[in-house]
Amino acid sequence: MTAHAPHITVAVDRSRYADDALAWATGEAERLHVALRIVHAWVPMTTGTHDARLTTAQHILERAKSRAYDLAPELDVTTLAPADVTGAALAAESKHTRLLVLGSRGRGGFRGLLLGSTTLTAAATAECPVVVVRRRTSQDERQRTPDVVAGIDARESADAVLDFAFAEAAVRPGARLQLVYAQSMDASAWTGGRTPAPEEVAAGLDQALAAATAAWAAKYPQVGVIRQPVHAPPGGVLVDASARAGLTVVGRKLTGSLLGLRLGPVAHAVLMHAHGPVAVVPF
Repeated sequence: MTAHAPHITVAVDRSRYADDALAWATGEAERLHVALRIVHAWVPMTTGTHDARLTTAQHILERAKSRAYDLAPELDVTTLAPADVTGAALAAESKHTRLLVLGSRGRGGFRGLLLGSTTLTAAATAECPVVVVRRRTSQDERQRTPDVVAGIDARESADAVLDFAFAEAAVRPGARLQLVYAQSMDASAWTGGRTPAPEEVAAGLDQALAAATAAWAAKYPQVGVIRQPVHAPPGGVLVDASARAGLTVVGRKLTGSLLGLRLGPVAHAVLMHAHGPVAVVPF
């Protein structure tokens, strides 16, 4: 992935989830002043159906392109119809785009869970940041603010997540950045072995978070920062905050043999249960 690639990519099909992703991606391309690439993968089956499947793919792309122009008439929009399975096409596209945008898919019998297998796999394996867009309820929409919420883990490098989250907040008028900071070490390790008071733990975590984010705060002075240290797994805090946020940002490992190990429990929980768009940033 090239951080300054000239376009972002959205995958579409004929579902309402894809329509949500397209609308979000169009707005994001406008905010970033970059082009939008719309992708629909199709799989040739037999000679007799090849032309029909390609024609269907082209119709889906033309409809999506027309809708993007309705939302943003001046936007530079291109389309791509790779003859490949969706997962492989998204993996290839993630190597050349700055951001991959996908719709979520509910799963029958599991009320409240977001993702289908293709979206989950892309979020865990793409070489660029992936945004998964969930359709908001009317109550979610009434609560929404332009703010960006990001989860930071003290045990892992946060640079990529901070880069992405601060940059996103900076292009959203009126947005603040809420940093949810997880510190799981034993607080007695930095208090001489004694058990600290809860207020002391909170103050220590807040100071650590301020120090960890000082460089980004200086780079983006227009972004108001809310620091929220938590001495516990932050998944639930992030899910709750996602109901009001314009975007929730989590990190995941760039490499790993298993999808779950790449995502980690916090990113997985947020993807499954968030109330709004979620960005998954590889580091």
